[in-house]
Amino acid sequence: MNKKPIVMAAIGGVLLFGTYAFSPAPPQGEHENNLKFLPKDISHDDLMAVMHSFEAATGMNCGDCHTHSATDPNKMDWGADTKHKETTIAMMKMVQELNKQYFAVEGDFKDNYLQSQYKVSCNSCHNGHEEPNNMVTIPIPEKR
Repeated sequence: MNKKPIVMAAIGGVLLFGTYAFSPAPPQGEHENNLKFLPKDISHDDLMAVMHSFEAATGMNCGDCHTHSATDPNKMDWGADTKHKETTIAMMKMVQELNKQYFAVEGDFKDNYLQSQYKVSCNSCHNGHEEPNNMVTIPIPEKR
């Protein structure tokens, strides 16, 4: 039995593992984007939590607000502005203002949103749909 391919594969595996195991982690709070409303120093985990909550609240996904890279269509250009992204920023400002004005919730959008401090959120109106769901979910009494 020829042991050379096995030894070469083992060495390759060790080199590959070493490359990933000892490569520096990306600095927290540095994102390849152009955050306009969320804090620039937001952690990657917090940013993903906010983005995934938007997905659940609106029934949309990453590609609805972000676009593919012009240089590599297999990658996303997270920093590019799109119509949906601009609308989302406006909606975030609206959610923050509604909660401040009517429910006295002060402070940072990210913290309030992730800690469920807001009485009105994206889900309040969208309820899992791209467009706000204005369907009445309880029976309306008939006029007599």
